Amino acid sequence: MNKKIISLAITMSMLVIILLSGCSSRAPSTEVLKEENISVTDMLGRKVSIKYGVKKVVAIGPGALRLFCYMGNIQKIVGVEQLEKGDPSGKPYMIANSFLCKLPVIGPGGPNNAPDAEKILSVNPDVIFTTYAIDKVATDALQSKTGIPVVALSYGEVSTFDPKVYESIQIIGKIMGEDKRANEVVEYMKKCQKDLDNRTKDIPDSEKPSVYVGALNMKGSHGIESTQGNYSLLNAVHGRNVVDEIGKTGSYMIDKEKLIQWNPDKIFIDLGGIKLVQEDYKKNPTFYKNLNAFKNGEVYSQLPYNYYTTNIDTAIADAYYIGKVLYPEKFKEINIEKKTDEIYKFLLGKKLYSKVSSRFGKFERIIFK
Repeated sequence: MNKKIISLAITMSMLVIILLSGCSSRAPSTEVLKEENISVTDMLGRKVSIKYGVKKVVAIGPGALRLFCYMGNIQKIVGVEQLEKGDPSGKPYMIANSFLCKLPVIGPGGPNNAPDAEKILSVNPDVIFTTYAIDKVATDALQSKTGIPVVALSYGEVSTFDPKVYESIQIIGKIMGEDKRANEVVEYMKKCQKDLDNRTKDIPDSEKPSVYVGALNMKGSHGIESTQGNYSLLNAVHGRNVVDEIGKTGSYMIDKEKLIQWNPDKIFIDLGGIKLVQEDYKKNPTFYKNLNAFKNGEVYSQLPYNYYTTNIDTAIADAYYIGKVLYPEKFKEINIEKKTDEIYKFLLGKKLYSKVSSRFGKFERIIFK
């Protein structure tokens, strides 16, 4: 009997050892984790494959770096264009991330300069985000020259509240493994758009003041003649843009006498061109004194937002200020300085209104003398 018990014990012990041995052999696993690729369709409709776990990035072309900065993964940027190293005051994303100015130069930048494949290769990025993309051929050529995946982004037709911006941000999020942040950024922009719309959509036209926006930046600073038809920021608050009777869309220069004919109730002056307007006022005060907005003290500022394409953060803040001036009752609880800082903080991580306004001026009524 004892021999049977001993034999059984030995058998059980061996079985336990075998089982434990089997478990330990499976613990490290013989399976090799395969390196995954992320596949995206960029804004040119190109299928692009990028290795999972992007560590180094460059963003080239007008506004590409800005869109990447909204994602908050800035430490992965390894080089910037020379144009980005200039005065940062017109680009809040560079004010918020001043260390970017110290990174290696990967090309001249600017809308009229082609990407520099050799300099891009010198920083060896895992992916190139670009807004230079005019067509698939040029983008494929850069990808072929560098051997690095090139992903085309877009600001669409109007930049602010444009669906193509939302798509571009979500493409960046997918590639960088930051889908959550990308969705948050898109939802925040949409929330601002909806808020502006809800506050103003039911106001009858008869209760809306007529408006003109002048001195808008258009490849440089301009005087009061520079404006936009179908202006996205006025559209966001359902404003009555006097220039829309012409039927043009986008930036153009008007005949100053046309402004006298329109004689809008309120005028906004972009602070990027304010000095030119002030100089013109001194030369020709009679012209301005014939405008009701100037006579009645209804001239207001707008922060310049068009530097290497649109600073969407500043543009949204401008839309809130325009709404507050046009329909004060609908925006009475909005403190424009706090709202502007909220926008900058959410999109760029820092409150920047004081820095931007110290360079260009504040949101305020403008007095001409």
